[in-house]
Amino acid sequence: MSQHGVDLDKSLGYLLKEASSALRAAMEEVLRPLGMSVTHYACLELLAQRPGLSNSELARGVFVTRQSMNVLLQALEREGQVTRPAEAPVGKALPARLTPRGRRSLEKATAAVRSVEVRMLAGLSETEQASAFRILRSMIHSLRDGDGDAQPHGST
Repeated sequence: MSQHGVDLDKSLGYLLKEASSALRAAMEEVLRPLGMSVTHYACLELLAQRPGLSNSELARGVFVTRQSMNVLLQALEREGQVTRPAEAPVGKALPARLTPRGRRSLEKATAAVRSVEVRMLAGLSETEQASAFRILRSMIHSLRDGDGDAQPHGST
């Protein structure tokens, strides 16, 4: 601990936030020429993998508010990348689906984002990459699903 709180040089949380910020900036840089933001790309990617998601489901998956997602979906509809029914088939949810134009946009964006990921992982061996994935998944699990009483690694 520093005099004023957490020593940022030794804070894993701060380092993860810095990595996240650097990744987002690199992704925005390659997506900008395609007329996309990271949120736009993530929305298209989710719809490709899970067609028919509602506004609320997309918002949760992309880590934005429902209001922000609604604005994005309206823009994507105007651009012809996404289609939603005029009326909800069940309840209030309007399931969204990619159009062929949306799929073409996603293909270009996926290649751009993949180039960023390849650059990010370039200094790691396959074993180190596998370890990084395992460790990050474990951290996510501990924070989302853990009971807070977990023992430190190696203790009984």
